[in-house]
Amino acid sequence: MTRPPNILLITADDMGGDTPGCVGGPPDVTPRLDRLAAEGTTFERAHVAAAVCQPSRSAIMTGRWPHRNGAEGFEPVRAGVPLLTRLLAGAGYRTGILGKVTHLQPVEAFGWDLALDRERLGSGRDPAAYAAAVDGFLADAGDRPWFLMANAHDPHRPFSGGDQEREMFSAEQRAGYPAPSRRFDDEPVTVPGFLPDLPEVRREYREYLASVRRCDDTVGAVLDAVERAGATDDTLVVFLSDNGIAVPFAKANCYVHGSLTPLLVRWPGVTAPGSRVREEFVSALDLFPTFCAAAGVELPEGLDGTGLGALLRGSPEPGRDDIVTVFHETAGKRRYEMRCVQDGSTAYIWNAWSDGDTEYVAENMRGRTWPAMVAAAEDDPALRARVGFYRRRAPDELYDLAADPDCLHDLGADPGWRTALDDSRTRLLAWMEQVEDPLRAVFQAHLDRSREPA
Repeated sequence: MTRPPNILLITADDMGGDTPGCVGGPPDVTPRLDRLAAEGTTFERAHVAAAVCQPSRSAIMTGRWPHRNGAEGFEPVRAGVPLLTRLLAGAGYRTGILGKVTHLQPVEAFGWDLALDRERLGSGRDPAAYAAAVDGFLADAGDRPWFLMANAHDPHRPFSGGDQEREMFSAEQRAGYPAPSRRFDDEPVTVPGFLPDLPEVRREYREYLASVRRCDDTVGAVLDAVERAGATDDTLVVFLSDNGIAVPFAKANCYVHGSLTPLLVRWPGVTAPGSRVREEFVSALDLFPTFCAAAGVELPEGLDGTGLGALLRGSPEPGRDDIVTVFHETAGKRRYEMRCVQDGSTAYIWNAWSDGDTEYVAENMRGRTWPAMVAAAEDDPALRARVGFYRRRAPDELYDLAADPDCLHDLGADPGWRTALDDSRTRLLAWMEQVEDPLRAVFQAHLDRSREPA
């Protein structure tokens, strides 16, 4: 009987989907991720299910939408929902997790053979500590196949070298993890197009890139440990981020840049070096059935993801023309129900919470970027409108992704885009009915009201 592959799942914390160089990001920031992409397959239209940490990770490890696994916010996965680790353990796998341990709840339900959280890993920011942990885990695995989820805490706030880092981490804590192998303090940068190009935004983006580089250092340290163990050729490696950057119009939203993730897969003997999947949309939900198929594990009933085997082998796969993403709750336990359907041409967002009075407040408004936007808005009418819109939104948002990939101009109320709006609404309603979204009746009522004569 052929031994199943080892599975190494590496995650970043709050890395934008277009940040690594291999997906169009700035050059020389992510050399190890770029090398991993050159050795395997890059998915250009990959999205997480929900753009905030715990729900995103719970969806990966259950293969189910948050409302179907119980972890819509920072709650535990519902009892009785099949967990990836338990299925793999039943097939003889040794399982381990490094970092973000408590972001998969209840911890004991996952049955990890090894669980090391951030305090054992230099606040989740020490590449050498990750390498040592991987060395020990692989040595203890012996001849057994293994599944390891290695979760970097970079580039989550506080960003490297910033004021917030000094405020949140003591000098002793900062001494416990190294600086990135490269900084970008004096280098010209181009901030993401969905953010205004302001001095403080550029400054924070440089700090973010430093944290991205240290995440890349951690990825390299983990991959080097696998190579030292002689396991590279027997290991399926997957890298992705749990959500986008922790800035406005990204993390903790349904905007495209909130859910877009850099998904890289290297599977010796399966993926072609340097291959890219450009047209098909894929979801982080698809990883669960992909891992089960690789391990020879029977799929449980009720999964929402679809395996990536055909795409990894270079075959096109019909039926991946669009994708839905969701949002329920911020880390601060504030509820903002959102749904998005996008197809590469348009992105439609339904903000169930938007009533003209409720104000959006989330962790992506900490740091330098949001205060800089608010301050600059005093003298800039266009930015003032964008800041005000971010706080309260509109129930329906629609974006022309061909002309406006950064989603700067909402067309939801534009009569010329009514047909596209109705088409997107129809597709979203069909999805909500298919997965029994708890808000499907609310959405239907919203659609009925919008069709009433003025």
